[in-house]
Amino acid sequence: MTKALVLAETRDGSLRNVSLEAIAAAKQVADDVVVALVGEQVESFANEIKTRGASKILVVEDAKLAHYTPDGYGQVFLQLIERENPEVIVFGHTALGKDLSPKIAAKLQAGLISDVTTIEGSGADAMFVRPIYSGKAFEKVKVSEGRLLFTVRPNNIDALPEGTSDAAIEKVDVELKDLRTIVQEVVRKATGGVDLSEAKIIVAGGRGVKSADGFAPLQELADLLGGAVGASRGACDADYCDYALQIGQTGKVVTPDLYIACGISGAIQHLAGMSNAKVIVAINKDPEANIFSVADYGIVGDLFDVVPLLTAEFKKMLVH
Repeated sequence: MTKALVLAETRDGSLRNVSLEAIAAAKQVADDVVVALVGEQVESFANEIKTRGASKILVVEDAKLAHYTPDGYGQVFLQLIERENPEVIVFGHTALGKDLSPKIAAKLQAGLISDVTTIEGSGADAMFVRPIYSGKAFEKVKVSEGRLLFTVRPNNIDALPEGTSDAAIEKVDVELKDLRTIVQEVVRKATGGVDLSEAKIIVAGGRGVKSADGFAPLQELADLLGGAVGASRGACDADYCDYALQIGQTGKVVTPDLYIACGISGAIQHLAGMSNAKVIVAINKDPEANIFSVADYGIVGDLFDVVPLLTAEFKKMLVH
């Protein structure tokens, strides 16, 4: 029987959806899926996890782990690996996962497959698909020997439906030695709302929004659809919005079900961050804009005319 260990992430008092997707990915390659919940006051999420495919949940709680640090979480996870001896280790491809997974792989002297979007097959025959060259191509990777470590890109592998489970929930005490860093408080510039990296719908603005106020109609549409607002680097560089909203090669990589690009020209760096969205709608005054080359639907027009019309039509649909 193959055992997998998955790190479940929480953020702002809720379980991140990518954690459930990582469990589903682990189930494709392992029979026994152990999930680690690490942080402060995280035991409450165990019942949600146990119904989504976990066979056991390990809860590690400590005030020093309230916020992620590489040495704190690294020590905890290495101790859990020694305790469980898993053949498979899975992380979400998030800021935390991208930082911690190579550290763990190096400690274990194992390889790492990062940013997995699809798993073909199952068990030892599984093939892992990941984008390369900024999303212009995909490669298929198979592990021939040793431990399997991989990260899962959010919104690509469906979480398992809720079911019944008798999975055990165990509280685990770990020893934290000589922590170099403890984060006391996190102050975010970005406002609350839907997490951009996990949003199913994103309304993004570029230089065409012309000002910070130009994001107001985009925010209204995103709020109506239950989505998030993003931006191109051009809009961020022009101080129209915070860099926390940046999507692209040097920003966040997103894979929503619907991506509405407003006033975005479609520079290759931006396309690298959003071209794998399931449906792309482009709104731009320039019919020659590069964004139309990747769009499923294109609207040639002024975003300040088109976006309010879209918002009005969606409101009618939602009322009925």
